[in-house]
Amino acid sequence: MVPRTEKEIESIINRLKRIEGQVRGVQKMVEENRYCIDILVQISAIQAALKKVGLHLLERHANHCVSKAIREGSGEESLRELMDVIKQFTK
Repeated sequence: MVPRTEKEIESIINRLKRIEGQVRGVQKMVEENRYCIDILVQISAIQAALKKVGLHLLERHANHCVSKAIREGSGEESLRELMDVIKQFTK
């Protein structure tokens, strides 16, 4: 594992907080009995935002953690783990 920098952590946390705010907004929309299509559009935006965070983490993992494991001789296990998480992520 290659630890994330403080800047990376802050960026991810900020994205997740924005997503959290979007989810709260959807909850409020449901409570206010808003139009279904408007709610679905917001849910789609939340899914896209989460996917973007996930893809960022996958890319960082491949570029840092997996490449470090390859250099240190444990690449096969790390690549297998990466492929497993990609399969799960793309379901």
